[in-house]
Amino acid sequence: METTTFAATDGFPHTALVGVTGPDETIAVQGDPHAALALASVSKPLSAWGVLIAVERGLVDLDEPAGPEGSTLLNLLDHTSGLPFEGEQIQASPGTRRIYSNAGFDALGAHVAAAAGMEFSDWMAREVAQPLGMRDIDVTGRPSAGYRAAIADLLIFGREVLRPTLIPTALRDLALMVSRPGLRGVVPGYGSFDDNQWGLGFELKGTKSPHWLSDSFAPETAGHFGGQGSFLFIDRSRNLAAAFLSGVAFGEEHKRIWPPLTDEIVARYGTHARP
Repeated sequence: METTTFAATDGFPHTALVGVTGPDETIAVQGDPHAALALASVSKPLSAWGVLIAVERGLVDLDEPAGPEGSTLLNLLDHTSGLPFEGEQIQASPGTRRIYSNAGFDALGAHVAAAAGMEFSDWMAREVAQPLGMRDIDVTGRPSAGYRAAIADLLIFGREVLRPTLIPTALRDLALMVSRPGLRGVVPGYGSFDDNQWGLGFELKGTKSPHWLSDSFAPETAGHFGGQGSFLFIDRSRNLAAAFLSGVAFGEEHKRIWPPLTDEIVARYGTHARP
């Protein structure tokens, strides 16, 4: 593992923890890889993995009713349940709009908890964090936005998405495919897009611009960013995953450095992990 400094973070006025991994091992880290900070919405892809494990175990099904009337587990995972960002006031019929929803992911956690007969945090600890060896993660908060973790944990998870061990590869592929293409929706902080592409718990880059990922990234690049200045991306075309943590509210400084940082990451390490 290389200890490094990324030029794109020069002048960033907050902590900038960065990590890069291939499918087998960590490639490079900037800062303390074991310093746990708030993930905010980067909690969602982790929670989605826990839901997909429950699907694989036969505890729940993607097509079963979950959330508001007419909604399914799949609708909750791809932000088409009709639930708002927060609260319970339905905004649209299921499957008709992409409405980014913390409420939907919290409903997912409650649904799986009922099926598993345990708190969702216990399910996440037992079925995700412990098997993967995530040492510094805390999954006791809201499934939508309440976890804390370190760069080392996010890179472990990145390797799991690149080369799944807890779910079949076909289910991973489904999670990282566009679910219901052509739906309009908002990416918080970046605006409304006619085709706001999303998988199951993962945002897909698509052709969205401006975006937290550089415009050089392939449309199928998957990931998430969070309101506490965090991101995780999975670039299967380069066999690469990377994460960023800052522990402060997302703002203009993050928007300024993230596209050049993600470009710098793939310029330096994008061929490192290819077969």
